[in-house]
Amino acid sequence: MPLMPGAEPFSHDGGPVGALLCHGFTGTPQGMRPWGEYLAAQGLSVRVPRLPGHGTTVAEANLTTWQDWYAELERALAQLRSRCEQVFVMGLSMGGCLALRLAEERGADVDGLVLVNPSLLTKRLDRFLLPGLRLLVPTWPGIASDIKKPGSRELAYDRIPVRAAYTMSKLWLTTRADLEKVTQPILVFRSAQDHVVEPDSSALLLEKVASTDVREVVLHDSYHVATLDNDAPTIFEGSMEFVRRLARACA
Repeated sequence: MPLMPGAEPFSHDGGPVGALLCHGFTGTPQGMRPWGEYLAAQGLSVRVPRLPGHGTTVAEANLTTWQDWYAELERALAQLRSRCEQVFVMGLSMGGCLALRLAEERGADVDGLVLVNPSLLTKRLDRFLLPGLRLLVPTWPGIASDIKKPGSRELAYDRIPVRAAYTMSKLWLTTRADLEKVTQPILVFRSAQDHVVEPDSSALLLEKVASTDVREVVLHDSYHVATLDNDAPTIFEGSMEFVRRLARACA
């Protein structure tokens, strides 16, 4: 399936500390690439995979499941672990949920988490329609490019693939059920104004994880896709400070 121009994965082989970055639902590596390039310039080995069904067509997205997305992220983690002493996993929105799932399932391979507006649930009433809606309509109005910064745009689908959204809801349930397995240090960036993910997701995360090294930073000049928004430098620099504090090779 042809890729959207700009949706290609990003990879950089640097030093013995790795960063695995995961984009969100209906998004592409484009939303994470500036962050990945920043970390690469700081000497990290970086992987920004493209999740199956993303960056091609909404129809293809509807043929994928959260297990497909997780498997791709797991493969990228294995690549980094094969060359790095430590790996930090970072994710935006649903990418943050997948990062948490990796921490739950592959705890020894994940040295820390940096999460930007992570999604673990929604309180939108239309969530109750998903089980039936997925059998009736293929798409729903989109959620892409929730960005405050003028001229900045996310490369993402303009429609929500409904069947894929339904499987994402199953990912949320699975991840929420095991949050107490997360013990790694966590840095959370949360936009004060987010039109996609409610603050309840971050609140639940902070309440349920077993991690003792946890910090939340509130972003006041960005919307949901904060990695492409006004507060992106805060995220990039803050994540690198987090890695330097915890990574033996960066000490």
